[in-house]
Amino acid sequence: MASPLFLVLLLPLLSPNPISCSQVQDPEKVVQEVHERVNASRRKLGFLSCGTGNPIDDCWRCDPNWEKNRQRLADCSIGFGKNAVGGRDGQIYIVTDPKDDDPVNPKPGTLRYGVIQDEPLWIIFARDMVITLKEELIMNSFKTIDGRGSSVHIAGGPCITIQYVTNIIIHGINIHDCKQGGNANVRDSPGHYGWRTISDGDGVSIFGGSHVWVDHCSLSNCNDGLIDAIHGSTAITISNNYMTHHNKVMLLGHSDTFTQDKNMQVTIAFNHFGEGLVQRMPRCRHGYFHVVNNDYTHWEMYAIGGSAEPTINSQGNRFLAPNDKFNKEVTKREEAPQSEWRKWNWRSEGDLMLNGAFFTATGAGASASYAKASSLGARPSSLISSITSGAGALGCKRGSRC
Repeated sequence: MASPLFLVLLLPLLSPNPISCSQVQDPEKVVQEVHERVNASRRKLGFLSCGTGNPIDDCWRCDPNWEKNRQRLADCSIGFGKNAVGGRDGQIYIVTDPKDDDPVNPKPGTLRYGVIQDEPLWIIFARDMVITLKEELIMNSFKTIDGRGSSVHIAGGPCITIQYVTNIIIHGINIHDCKQGGNANVRDSPGHYGWRTISDGDGVSIFGGSHVWVDHCSLSNCNDGLIDAIHGSTAITISNNYMTHHNKVMLLGHSDTFTQDKNMQVTIAFNHFGEGLVQRMPRCRHGYFHVVNNDYTHWEMYAIGGSAEPTINSQGNRFLAPNDKFNKEVTKREEAPQSEWRKWNWRSEGDLMLNGAFFTATGAGASASYAKASSLGARPSSLISSITSGAGALGCKRGSRC
């Protein structure tokens, strides 16, 4: 039986966090909580840590019984999306059928049937499968799609849409070759089916969504973006993903005129931006963006860009510039003259610049602005190889450590 002292130390790590659908109100408190959580987990519960320096992975990957404790993953998130509980408080739903024959009335056992249910569900997969969707997968709130233990691909059709819903976790899925989909009679946001324009072909489209966590997915070669967040979306963490072979990787913010995105807060952490990428890692508008401890090994045009005065806080990343001497710059400002963009708050702290990479920092660096673009304590860029070594969908085997 666990000792009282052990329980005292463990409960703060496992206790649920309160849920809110608004902007994170006290980002400095978020940073403090993450620092305390990481330090406590290593100092007091070191036997649970893999010692990679990646606080998400160190939270769950060393547990050989992860398969029996799947929903504990929801307590391992960090950053602005750390309160995304997904289906933690619901039942396990097992996908047994990879087909998507009837998007209007999906069969029980299909992925679509699971994601449209009203109650919280933790969705897992009975075996390896490739799911080719006929229409975009419109998710309901409080859902987790957890691919651990199986090789799960969503590919060759429309992909995942998180629209006007909250508390979504997407973990361990291979998402690629996503296409435009839909016709004059597809789903509507209040329900599962109705009138709607065609999807853009994003891998993961977040539209007016909040408390969303996309973790350990492998994404490539989609028609539009790999992960896009627009139309007032906020409280998002994009972590531990491996992204390759794509042009416009990530758009955060709908347009320069859509001012509702001023409340957007997104954490981009521990991702590997790999071969075949061109631009938008991410491209930001209006809001507050914490780009921390990512590995940028490839870009053709630029890595981080934006317009409409976003605040970008780049910390502890590793930037390896391409050999093209005209594309060494990490940053790109768009749709504004220098007299305007030089006032935008973009900073680089502790980033490692390789092969001539350079980051053009601007703005007065007001502490209040960067507090809203801070969500976790950055680790030294020298640890990037260890922190991001497991980026992408993991080959977890049942009955052993992941």
